[in-house]
Parts: sequence; structure tokens; C-alpha cells
Amino acid sequence: MADRPMQQCHTTALPDFVEETDLALSRFGGRICFATDDWFAAAENLLNHEEPIFIPDKFTAYGKWMDGWETRRKRTAGHDWCIIKLAFPGRILGVGVDTSFFTGNYAPRCSIQAASYIDDNEPIALQKLAAARTEAPGGDKIGSKASEEEMTLAASVHSDSWETILPFTLLGAGYKDTCHNYFAIEATERFTHLRLNMFPDGGIARLRVYGIVARAWHLVPATQVVDLAAVENGGKAIGCSDKHYGHPRNLINPGRGINMGDGWETARKLTRPPVLEPDEGGLIKVPGSDWAVLRLGTRGKVRELEIDTCWFKGNYPESCQVEAVELPLDVSNEDVHKAQERGEVPWRMLLPRTKLGADRQAYFDVGAEGGRAEAGGAVTHLKLTIYPDGGISRVRARGTKVEV
Repeated sequence: MADRPMQQCHTTALPDFVEETDLALSRFGGRICFATDDWFAAAENLLNHEEPIFIPDKFTAYGKWMDGWETRRKRTAGHDWCIIKLAFPGRILGVGVDTSFFTGNYAPRCSIQAASYIDDNEPIALQKLAAARTEAPGGDKIGSKASEEEMTLAASVHSDSWETILPFTLLGAGYKDTCHNYFAIEATERFTHLRLNMFPDGGIARLRVYGIVARAWHLVPATQVVDLAAVENGGKAIGCSDKHYGHPRNLINPGRGINMGDGWETARKLTRPPVLEPDEGGLIKVPGSDWAVLRLGTRGKVRELEIDTCWFKGNYPESCQVEAVELPLDVSNEDVHKAQERGEVPWRMLLPRTKLGADRQAYFDVGAEGGRAEAGGAVTHLKLTIYPDGGISRVRARGTKVEV
């Protein structure tokens, strides 16, 4: 017997900003630069992609093992805090402070401050502190606290005077109905670092930092070929027909897929015929398809497409096609999604329906020189259609930016 997905049975609607990119994930490059204390569980757990878990009978030499950041019970003046370097600089729209499984030991209050260090101008002190954490024995700071030298280095950054984006706020206990604490953020600046304050001590399982990646496109030469759809360049999945087994946002994650769950996978088409037959061109005749729409990080010309079915071996799509369109930069994601569902987006073909294979990277030249003549113009959005269903790990849209 299976439970329905959370989005179908959750009694409280999730805020819209949770559909944005998590700017702080460690798998994308987010990292803890400093933490005052890591006695029960290290601050690095805050940035894990996986949802927190609880193992009742698991203990360490320092106490109960917890999947999050948990400090010792404070017996001295002050409160605990940590400094986080975001994986991607960006504008923060909201945060999620998750206290899952921290019931009698959760942090009852928190606040968040933010700073922006442009062009990799990160203070040397933060670089030294971050390096020291990675050099910890076994790579884990559990059972420790910041040394006097580390406290002095951290104080030199003056993070206590950074801009407050989330004021002193109450949190809920780590029970199912109170663990997810969501807060909209009003700030409009581009941030690179956060300071998470807990008052005075305790545990937090995860910190999600939802926002819009702000790539410094003015520093990218017009002739430089980049992945225009990549999340690190500001790409975003803005809609799809189905995401039963995996969200289309995974299509633009960095690197190759880490497993089959790190991709976009749809449910099997219930309308599939009892016996599959090919058409005259060798493609399977199917009554339906699935689609996902990606917004590029900037307006650009796509020269090469990569479709990667890594890990999808018995469930890859039989074939796919890719279309593109150039839309005004100020059009909202919601408007594009609604127009797509109504069939009102003037898509033009980049890659006609093409057969795919299992667990492989396929490359297609779609520039005006090597591909279709209509493919050479500037575009802002891509539409990936798969036939009839299945999973794709990554989509890369390599090309050059086009100045507005």
C-alpha cells in the first residue's frame, strides 16, 4: 500500500517560492564556512539534498545521532550561529527552515542575515574557516565547537552586521505538522553568503534557500559557448505535463545524474496500445507524449543539444523532440506555462522527433550551419517532448548569449 505524494495530500498549500532553485545545496557547491558548535550533529547536514531521516537506535560517542545541525545545550553567554556560502549567487525569494525529528531539542527561534561578495571577493577569513572544516578528522566536525582562533576569524567578517532578511522568528517543533517553517523574503539584492542564527541553541534539520540564480552575464564574452539552460547559469524548469517520478528541474542540474531519481521521469501512459507498432519512419506509434518547458538563463543561440538518459535503462523514452521560442524577457513563468497548456506558444523546431537509447549521452548539432535553418535565431525557452513517456537525466543547450 502506497501513500499519495505530499503535494496531493498536504493539508496546507506550499508557497510558490518552493518551485525556485535551492541556492544553498551542498551538491551544487553550497558549503558551511563556520559554525559555533557541532556537538551532536554537524552544520553541513543543513545543506543536504536528501530529506532528513530518523534512526531511533543510532547513537554516537557524543549522544543521539541526528540528521541535521544540533549544538550542545548552551551553558555560556550568547547563541549559536553558522555562516553559509551559497552554491549560486542569487536573489532570495523565500527560505524553508525544517526541524524534522527535532522534537524536544529543536531551535525555538532563528534569524537569517545575508551579504554579497561580488566577483569572488570572499574574505580570506571565510576561506580559511571553510578550509579548516574540510580538513577536520574524518571530514566531520561532530563533537566539537569553534576554537578561540576560529571565533576571532569569524568575528573579523562582521557577519553580525550583515543585512537581516529574516528577523527573529519562532520555529515549530520537528513533528510532521509543524516541522516545515516557510518564510517569504522581501530583499531584492543579489546575495552570496548567509548567517543562520539559532536562539539560543538546539537543532535544525535542513535550510532551504529558494531563489533566482543571478549569473553575471555581463562578464561572459559574446563568443563563449555555455550551457544556456544550466541551473548555475540561471536556467529554470517552469512547467511540465507530468512529474510522477522526478521533477524536470533535475534536467538542468550540474554534472551527470547521480542515480535514476536525479532526473525527470513521468508515469507510464495508461493509453498505450496493447501491442506497439512502428510507423513508416521506424518510430513507435503512440497516442500521447509528455513535455517539459525550460527557461534559459539568458537570451541566446543554441548550437548543440545534449540529451542524456544516464541511469534510465528500462524506462528511457523511445524518442524525443525539442522546440524553442523567443519571448519577451519580462514575461512571467506562470504566463508561459498557461500559454503552453492552451497551445498558444509559437514554438519552432530545433530537433525533430529522434530516437533515443538507454543510459547514454546523445549530441545533436542544431545551429543554423549544422542543423535546421530556422534553429539559428535567438531563443529564451525550450520545450522538450518525450514519446510516449519515461525518464531523461539531463538536457544541455550549449550556445552563446545574445545581447538584449
